[in-house]
Amino acid sequence: METIGNLLTALPPAREEERFRDILRRPGCRIEQIVSHGQVTPVDRPYCQAHDEWVLVLAGAARVEMAGGETTLTAGDHLFIPANLSHRVTYTDPGQPTVWLAVHIGEAASDHQ
Repeated sequence: METIGNLLTALPPAREEERFRDILRRPGCRIEQIVSHGQVTPVDRPYCQAHDEWVLVLAGAARVEMAGGETTLTAGDHLFIPANLSHRVTYTDPGQPTVWLAVHIGEAASDHQ
């Protein structure tokens, strides 16, 4: 297992599809790097997971729609998404990669695909 890494270098190409990479997995906690490049969540397939998630935008920009409206995130902004809350990404920067750090809290092994 890699002990030292950099989440902003050697990014995988993400123009065709978002890229997901687990950074760390422990019982009940998973930390993931997500690289987006213009992708959004389809309107008919919002995310709604049985565990909490905390996301941090490290680079780029995004918008996330949840109950109560839409939130714009830029580098350094973070957002807590409670379990069972329907949400979707409505924008990621098409001009440069958006790099996220996602922390899945209380995730059961069966929750992760």
